[in-house]
Amino acid sequence: MRESIENVRRAFGDDIAGAGTPEQLEALRVKYLARKGMIASLFDSLRSVPDSEKPELGKLLNELRKYAQSAYDAKLNMPGAAKGPDVLFDATLPGRPRPVGTKHPVIQTMDEFKRIFQNMGFSVVTGPEIESDYYNFEALNFPADHPARDMQDTFFISGTSVLLRTHTTPVQVRIMEKQKPPVRAIMPGRVYRNEATSARSLVLFHQVDGIYVDRGVTFSELKGTLVAFAKQYYGSSLRYRFRPSFFPFTEPSAEMDITCYLCGGKGCRVCKNSGWLEIVGSGMVHPNILKRVGYDPEKVSGYAFGFGVERPLLLRHGIDDIRILYENDLKFLRQF
Repeated sequence: MRESIENVRRAFGDDIAGAGTPEQLEALRVKYLARKGMIASLFDSLRSVPDSEKPELGKLLNELRKYAQSAYDAKLNMPGAAKGPDVLFDATLPGRPRPVGTKHPVIQTMDEFKRIFQNMGFSVVTGPEIESDYYNFEALNFPADHPARDMQDTFFISGTSVLLRTHTTPVQVRIMEKQKPPVRAIMPGRVYRNEATSARSLVLFHQVDGIYVDRGVTFSELKGTLVAFAKQYYGSSLRYRFRPSFFPFTEPSAEMDITCYLCGGKGCRVCKNSGWLEIVGSGMVHPNILKRVGYDPEKVSGYAFGFGVERPLLLRHGIDDIRILYENDLKFLRQF
């Protein structure tokens, strides 16, 4: 066994000295250092030698492998050594551009919303996407048997009162529980509803809620805030209107419409031939909610609003199918 080790060492020394091309070096590696090479075969033969000789022979084999690997690496990395035509560097070739990604249009839209509202004095607050029934419904004036719960098809975790939040409005309650008035914040984030996927709806989408609570807050301030936002985002020439509506957590409640971007108010399938598109739901914070978080509705009042992110994005850019935002089509995404 010792003689075999020495013979392999001498043979390797002769071969490494004569290897001058990438092909010869690769052949040398396969012959001696590969998994089925000569050194690996010697290690396999070590099993058959007496136990008393294994420690010494094992040491010799480890030294041989270390010597062979070091000599091979040194030869391979020797300055000026031929590396083969596939690694030649041509300094006259133009540089290769490194592709750089951009933010998704939904994230760009949310960033713009944040900028607009932060300039109006709102802070930005986030909350958990996995929510309890209390914060998602009960604390927002949705009793267990309230028919308004049917307006939001919900993903519940089986056997529990835990769910994927259906709106970002629960964050309003969490803020008011921890902070005394004045409270002025928006809450952007993902929400989930068990709806059929179509050109107008998805199971997952994004929302931005907002709230302002202080002494003497009025409905006129709510209208002024939403009009200021709409004109900054959609353009100062837009036409708008407010309609009475219903939300369990606001009283009175209203929805804001703007003229349809796709048809200019003439009527089309997207606006259902009405010429108007609803962009935001809003209202004055319900007194029950103020009481629940420890506020005195006789001393403070507030307004709240909420709207989806995808719909304003579609309206602004004249896109008529929400699904295209999430198909990862680079030709589409590179336009933003």
